[in-house]
Amino acid sequence: MPLPKRTMEVTSDINVTPMVDVMLVLLIIFMVITPMLQKGVSVELAKTDNPVSMKDADQEDALLVAVMRDGKIFFGSDQVTADQLTEKVKDRLEKKTDKRVFIKADARAKYGSVVEVVDNIRSAGVDQVGLLTEQRKPTVSTEAPPPQ
Repeated sequence: MPLPKRTMEVTSDINVTPMVDVMLVLLIIFMVITPMLQKGVSVELAKTDNPVSMKDADQEDALLVAVMRDGKIFFGSDQVTADQLTEKVKDRLEKKTDKRVFIKADARAKYGSVVEVVDNIRSAGVDQVGLLTEQRKPTVSTEAPPPQ
């Protein structure tokens, strides 16, 4: 008995299942890693209409000081007292030519706490102090424009 003739058909469909699996794994990895990329501590920044862009604050070696609403002070991710801040900033700026420090103050932090931090940073020999803020979201007006 002769063998049946087999016809070899070429399938031109793309099998997307492996691609979907890889994309889901990448999505999970990015969802887990992204929160860890934030430098320092989380602070609710003051919102302004005309913030000045400070791209240098995002650099890896940028010096960030955070003032929490309860008055706690963080230099990077380490909690320090106001008295320790001057020495720690001096130590960090010893080998740097760019003597710039950025302050992330909570919107509800006491003004006196922020002034004390700025004063201690200036005592360490810092040339420039940057105050980080957030862009206020524009409000959409529901009123009709005035007739002309």
